[in-house]
Amino acid sequence: MYEHDKRIVLTLDAGATNFLFSAIAGAREVIEPVAYPAYPADLEKCLLTIEEGFSRLIRSLDSMPVAISFAFPGPADYQRGLIGDLPNFPAFRGGVALGPFLQERFGIPVFINNDGDLFAYGEALAGALVQTNRLLAQKGSDKFFNNLLGVTFGSGFGAGVVINNVLLVGDNSCGGDVWCFRNKTYPDMICEESVSIRGIRRHYCELSGEESPELTPKDIFNIAEGIRKGNREAAIRSFEMLGEVAGNTIAQALTIVDGLVVIGGGIVGASKYFLPALIKEMNSTLGSFKGEVFPRMQMKAYNLEDESDLQDFLTDRSISLNIPLFSDGKIVYDTGKQMKYNPIRQTGVTLSKLGTNKAVALGAYAYAISQLGQI
Repeated sequence: MYEHDKRIVLTLDAGATNFLFSAIAGAREVIEPVAYPAYPADLEKCLLTIEEGFSRLIRSLDSMPVAISFAFPGPADYQRGLIGDLPNFPAFRGGVALGPFLQERFGIPVFINNDGDLFAYGEALAGALVQTNRLLAQKGSDKFFNNLLGVTFGSGFGAGVVINNVLLVGDNSCGGDVWCFRNKTYPDMICEESVSIRGIRRHYCELSGEESPELTPKDIFNIAEGIRKGNREAAIRSFEMLGEVAGNTIAQALTIVDGLVVIGGGIVGASKYFLPALIKEMNSTLGSFKGEVFPRMQMKAYNLEDESDLQDFLTDRSISLNIPLFSDGKIVYDTGKQMKYNPIRQTGVTLSKLGTNKAVALGAYAYAISQLGQI
């Protein structure tokens, strides 16, 4: 989608350390990105840096951009471009009208969202959702996914929801947020305490009995792989705990969203350890006081990174149903007219097909283009 659109949108990858500015047209970068320090503790320097970054892009382009669109940390009133108190940007405490500032300066529409939303939007329009539907069609399946839950595992537990190619923003700019769901392992805590970099580190320290606050998820992954000294069993279990808590949260979200799941973020490299636990939790059961047992979701979850699970997921299990007709006061069943019916309810969990940063950038671009027609 939008591959042949020549309109240019300016984007920003807003990290707490550096800002990376770029320009996109036709769903691809059309200029070399430029980077500046972020100055998160100095509001004037931060705003001047953002202004200079976008100005430098404009000076390098042959035509004017039609919009600015990017992800920025929250809490925020994203629809109006108002940024609230940010833990990693102390200069923004008390609130900053970032969107209106940029719109006044450059005279073009400005769209700001969170990175989880834009990650999901990019994967829905050009990544995992498109690829999965293509694979289903190649197998002759009538199954088609319109909805997607995108989640990111990194410094936090980000998420976004896309329904029929429309990004769920929400009335309070909270659409799709899952980070504050109840933590299955620690019921008095938010799930992000387990589904995050700090969660992996804490799990490992608790399980191993070691005090190693400097360990990164990459270090713990290397311990799990046996290429770094440490408690290998505790390292593997640390990722499994992340998968279990994430699977519990995703299963709850999917009872509303009912779509495909794609995972991105800095921890996806350890998917071999957390994905099986995540899928197991999604396919677990719940009971009733009568002793009945129910799948915790109405659909079965498949690990699309596992070849056996993928082929099972792609298999068309449709059956043919006769269409009854009313004739001469009677119901005639053997009419020769049939319809295909797939009684299997399923969802798939896959990893980002674009890479997290690219998905966010494409999501920002596509969101701006989609909104321009509504202004």
